[in-house]
Amino acid sequence: MSTPKKALFNWSSGKDSALALYKILQNPDFKIEYLLTSINQQFQRISMHGVRVELLEAQAKSIGLPLQIMQVPEMPTMEVYENVVAETLTELKKQGITHSVFGDIFLEDLRKYREDQLEKLDFKAIFPIWKIPTKDLIQEFISLGFKTIVVCVNERYLDKSFVGRIIDQDFINDLPENVDVCGENGEFHTFTFDGPIFSEPIQFEIGEIVYRKYEKPKTEDSSDKACDTSASDAFDYGFWYCDLI
Repeated sequence: MSTPKKALFNWSSGKDSALALYKILQNPDFKIEYLLTSINQQFQRISMHGVRVELLEAQAKSIGLPLQIMQVPEMPTMEVYENVVAETLTELKKQGITHSVFGDIFLEDLRKYREDQLEKLDFKAIFPIWKIPTKDLIQEFISLGFKTIVVCVNERYLDKSFVGRIIDQDFINDLPENVDVCGENGEFHTFTFDGPIFSEPIQFEIGEIVYRKYEKPKTEDSSDKACDTSASDAFDYGFWYCDLI
């Protein structure tokens, strides 16, 4: 039997990450050494998701994997973000890590971006849930016993009423037809707090719901495209966030 390849997992704290991690942990060809997460340096929250670092740390502890945090400025240029990633991966490479795992599902341009960037560092990208229909993925996610709460919605697709809701069949049924059930186009982001990868549920309380609007980036590619496991959102509209405490 061959030795498993050492890998890091790009952890967003959300449902696609949770399901992809669940699947890769069952693959004997890989051994996950770290959860890698980018954090907004100013607010100490997960990039785009807005989740506090304390809850991220609670997830890692319950999952039982070391957490590697990348501190990123609030609105980094692509160059700044890519430099942070390169520095982090270069250090991790010294430990024999050769693969980087993502929870992306169907965004071809995002996958190519990740693969091209990793190739420069002699890393290979792995996508455990790639091209699985999102309607099938969300049903599998729920049937496995995962529980996740919506922490951010993009006002272009969804209104305030969707943020702070647990994803269940009612939530899925309420989604407009133009919204992907997994939010793969950046419609919404989640925080997963229970399921088969956790030794115990993550404890939290729901805090206030806040609205934030971002300036549109000067470049065509938003840094969210790289920093998050979902799509790139153009920042000429706002987001509703549900604070978890």
